Amino acid sequence: MPEKPVTLTYRQTLQMRRNYIGRSCKLHFEVAPLKIVRASRQYLYDDSGNEFLDCINNVSHVGHCHPHVVSAGQTQMAMLTTCAGFLNDQMAEYAKRLISTLPDKLCVCFFVNSGSEANDLSLRLARSYTKREDMIVLENAYHGNLGNLIEISPLKFKKLNLQKKDWVHVASCPDTYRGKYREGEVANPSLSYSNEVKQIIEEVQDQGRGIAAFMCEPLMSASGIITFPKNYLQNVYRHVRENGGVCLADEVQTGLGRTGENFWAFQYHDVVPDIVSIGKPIGNGHPMAVVITTKEIADTLVEFGSTFGGNPVSCAVGMAVLDVIQNEMLTSSAKSVGKCLLDGFRAILPHHSMMGDVRGQGMIIPVEIV
Repeated sequence: MPEKPVTLTYRQTLQMRRNYIGRSCKLHFEVAPLKIVRASRQYLYDDSGNEFLDCINNVSHVGHCHPHVVSAGQTQMAMLTTCAGFLNDQMAEYAKRLISTLPDKLCVCFFVNSGSEANDLSLRLARSYTKREDMIVLENAYHGNLGNLIEISPLKFKKLNLQKKDWVHVASCPDTYRGKYREGEVANPSLSYSNEVKQIIEEVQDQGRGIAAFMCEPLMSASGIITFPKNYLQNVYRHVRENGGVCLADEVQTGLGRTGENFWAFQYHDVVPDIVSIGKPIGNGHPMAVVITTKEIADTLVEFGSTFGGNPVSCAVGMAVLDVIQNEMLTSSAKSVGKCLLDGFRAILPHHSMMGDVRGQGMIIPVEIV
């Protein structure tokens, strides 16, 4: 029989982490870190049995340890887990189900293991299709921890004091509360922000180059949950495409109904991206991600392989997550619960001078502290 796992004390766990884990790997609460030993649905439990409502974890999309998801993963793991180079029903069925949630032109899947890998592949696809290098991203954006993604993530390369690459072009974040063009201060903040992207494109062309892609989250997350003004993405996508570039939607944080009204955040803006990257929510904590694009763009990539991307266990888990979202009507739940939160925060806003703004969509809601 297997040996019973050793249970470490809190102090032992903390000391061993300090000894063996990189110092740059930060804990959520550095002064008094929580030692979480189990979880169920929306709750976390520490080593003393204390229960916490989990408002931090951004991968547990349908609740911690959801029995349907756990069962699907266990069943498939007991049957087969292998590299993705073999035919398997799970990959084919899961790809079909994901594609059915998207506009018709987004019809080809590439499976990988993380949101960073997905955004890296999105970048590669855009360059393969356009035969260009230059990228437009938004101020304070974050798109992943791979080297080339740090280079297009102003939130990170500024913090790390890295020199911005000459092929990276940073447009102002379309924040109408704190940003360059604010609601009530300029006639049309949306037009002012989108015209800035147009100007960047023209400046790049004046240098004899072209834009490969514009990349953004349809609802910016890492920089404080920024909701874009009406028509902003429509205008930006039009400028980029008129000049031969493609449009990338980073849905790693925002996909699969988290924003309530729609299954994908880009649908709020009445636009259709050319490439969509999906990550965190799709595996409910299982490491998996997907890039979905058009056949025309996909066919320009000469070769691609991922050892574990799309393996049978991951796809079984992914399908179980889709089952739960549908069967438990979680998208409409995110809409109704999110509205309750927004209405409640807005009701108390006038009575609390430290609250500057409340915004968001579905269950992605920030309260701006001033």
